[in-house]
Amino acid sequence: MLGPRQVDQAALFYEFSIEGHIPADHMLRAIDRFIDLSAVRGELASFYSHTGRPSIDPELMIRMLLVGYCFWHPFGTPTVR
Repeated sequence: MLGPRQVDQAALFYEFSIEGHIPADHMLRAIDRFIDLSAVRGELASFYSHTGRPSIDPELMIRMLLVGYCFWHPFGTPTVR
């Protein structure tokens, strides 16, 4: 099941802004300027089931893989807990 993009959950967690924690000249900000992943959900939607638990947003998954690749995060090591 293709899970919805969850952007309205800020009220459930402590206040955290990534803007205040990642420097403006950080490598990930430079990558984000050049990569447009907005079409990923539409392209991959047909591969997801309509039943079962919602999945991780495919755009988020690709971003997590890019972070792991850029910082040599070994596969199999938990990226998100």
